Amino acid sequence: MKKSRGRTGRNRRRKHLKSFMDGVNCSHKLEYIKLKKWLKERGFENSNLRPAEFWGNTGRGLMTTKALQAGDLIISLPEKCLLTTGTVLSSCLGGHIVKWKPPVSPLLALCTFLIAEKHAGEKSPWKPYLDVLPKTYTCPACLEPDVINLLPKPLKKKAQEQKMMIQELFRTSKAFFSSLQPLFAENTGTIFNYSALEWAWCTINTRTIYMKHPHRECFSLEPDVYALAPYLDLLNHSPNVQVKAAFNEQTRSYEIWTNSQCKKYQEVFICYGPHDNQRLLLEYGFVAMDNPQSSVYVSPDILLKYFSPLDKQRKAKVSILKDHDFLENLTFGWEGPSWRLLTALKVLGLGADEFTCWRRILLGDVTSARNEQQALGTAAKICQLLIEETQHVLLQISQLKRDKENLKTHLALVEMLRSEDLKILQKSAEILCNSNLGTT
Repeated sequence: MKKSRGRTGRNRRRKHLKSFMDGVNCSHKLEYIKLKKWLKERGFENSNLRPAEFWGNTGRGLMTTKALQAGDLIISLPEKCLLTTGTVLSSCLGGHIVKWKPPVSPLLALCTFLIAEKHAGEKSPWKPYLDVLPKTYTCPACLEPDVINLLPKPLKKKAQEQKMMIQELFRTSKAFFSSLQPLFAENTGTIFNYSALEWAWCTINTRTIYMKHPHRECFSLEPDVYALAPYLDLLNHSPNVQVKAAFNEQTRSYEIWTNSQCKKYQEVFICYGPHDNQRLLLEYGFVAMDNPQSSVYVSPDILLKYFSPLDKQRKAKVSILKDHDFLENLTFGWEGPSWRLLTALKVLGLGADEFTCWRRILLGDVTSARNEQQALGTAAKICQLLIEETQHVLLQISQLKRDKENLKTHLALVEMLRSEDLKILQKSAEILCNSNLGTT
């Protein structure tokens, strides 16, 4: 009997150790000790969540020290812990913001506050939070042009737009930054430089929670919906969990409730929304492996490659698709080509005698077996083209990883995105091959 109990004890210990193998508890690190103390002073009580480093894709996150059931409260962060435009207005920046014309946007007010507090260093009351924020980001706006060029076409365009948007924000904010000179001993030009603004913008874009605030006259008309949530923002995203998140007016706290289970000592995930990998990379700077929401986009120019420019009705067909919003969001997913993609291919493939049936196709009707078969065949060709293109880019990435050591982290991110794309396209090709076999 004694032997048996000893074995059980050993097994229990082994299980306990195994449960820690997914992640390493980081509560003992000085920056987290200071952050927890700072949050406690603002009324935050938390017993179950611990900061931890996880192997694999997620890196830093929060683990739970007790099993969570669906319906459990994951975290409740008091209003005093949240960083909002209200926080900014009650700081020394407030008076300058109120006086400035034309009014600054809520986003710029928050960016300015983050830069100013980071510059204040030890004197900033927000230092414990600032110390745990990432020093750099992997949003497309921060990527080198060499890396941006390796992104899929639709994402590359959005990445360039994101970069230009931050550049424009910097250009139009210079006069406002200069007006803050009385608050600083150093030149505002050196404090509020481009890289500082890029860091602040990425902090807000990747980490804020949605929280609607009433409009204030001192701000522009852009929606004031941001709140930075220390500690809560350590929770990572998973497309496979469901949560309920909102500001509770009764408790004056931002609360997150889980609709999923989570085992003891495992990482606690929340869901940022039903986003595909391109959106996740654009908005948050990461990619989720085996993301059920993910898809590969087909640009209109690739689509039109497969239809003769001599088709007299081609122009009219393109016009119909454009007017009915069937030239955007055409995708391949884990379940094959999307209905929208096949619909666009069916309209473009209509014979001269079938052209008048285009409305029926947009409603989901079948015009002819020939039209259906042609759409599947063209989808298979496009899929194959995208597979070859993706494989070519993956080859480029592996060569660049050898040559450009400084870009390794960013290249690995694009490699992950492209590898996921390849998996989706190969699955779609398989589905299309079976569809074509079934219809021949």
